[in-house]
Amino acid sequence: MTYILLHNPGCGSSKKGLELLQSKGIEPKVRKYMSAAERLSVEELKDIAKKMGAKSPRVFLREKDAEAAGLSERASDEQVYAAMAENPKLIQRPIGINGKKAVLGRPNERLLDIA
Repeated sequence: MTYILLHNPGCGSSKKGLELLQSKGIEPKVRKYMSAAERLSVEELKDIAKKMGAKSPRVFLREKDAEAAGLSERASDEQVYAAMAENPKLIQRPIGINGKKAVLGRPNERLLDIA
């Protein structure tokens, strides 16, 4: 299986997550989801939530950016997925995906749970 890391090179936590994986001999396929060419679709975001065992996208929503982006606390899951697809800054990072499992790398050591 290929380990995929949803990575934002401008984020310190994301950089540390990538470094941690590499230090353990894991060379993930890096997906720079903040770039227009590599953005995540609503379907991909739903798949990530499913792989995390979550019922809601809020488990990997950057709450502190949600309000500034105009996303209400009462927004439906569908509205949250749509907002994340449109504005990837709303997605917590890093996220590791390996086969049928995904994990939010907070703390970064959690990325190793699915390696």
